[in-house]
Amino acid sequence: MKIYSVKECYVTLQGEGAQTGRAAVFLRFAGCNLWSGLEKDRSSAACRFCDTDFVGTDGTHGGKFSGPDDLARHVRNVWSASAPRGGRPYVICTGGEPLLQLDSPAIAALKAVGFDVGVETNGTLVAPDGLDWICVSPKAAAVLKQKSGNELKLVYPQDEPSAQPEQFEQLQFEHFFLQPKDDRSTAQNIAAAAAFCMKHPKWRLSLQTHKLIGLP
Repeated sequence: MKIYSVKECYVTLQGEGAQTGRAAVFLRFAGCNLWSGLEKDRSSAACRFCDTDFVGTDGTHGGKFSGPDDLARHVRNVWSASAPRGGRPYVICTGGEPLLQLDSPAIAALKAVGFDVGVETNGTLVAPDGLDWICVSPKAAAVLKQKSGNELKLVYPQDEPSAQPEQFEQLQFEHFFLQPKDDRSTAQNIAAAAAFCMKHPKWRLSLQTHKLIGLP
């Protein structure tokens, strides 16, 4: 039986992209294929600007789950504990890189307990069938394999020619977002992303609103 390793699982508001403001369970899977998550490896990683802790299973409501039904029950329990009223339950599978673990049986189990299922992926793995929302965030040093979905969210700026917005505009996505890089130059990055969007209306600015209002 497959074991799913989850760093954390909690209810919050989606803070980014086209689903901003929607209540959701964030299901953060442990592990990534572009960085070990250890600071000693950051400088040599394919993705060097990640701001997320996805190592281990010791986060809020994290753990190891035996099979898709066990995982789905856990997600449903986390959602129910927040006493929601009305609306369609939504789970965002994220990481790290969720597609290292998220598979069709897990998606089916989550849908069977009432959830719309979304994923936030770096796009280096092809998404399984059954997802309701696919958000791809490409990284410069990684080969992009998932070239269609609901939204493409590009961290900006990235210096490499392969990670410029123009490289992705012909892909099959409904929405194109620039996400200002969250680092020591955040204010400048926001200004640069806003200026780019004003000159290139295909792209829209995505801010991490959950951080602005103090949500996880």
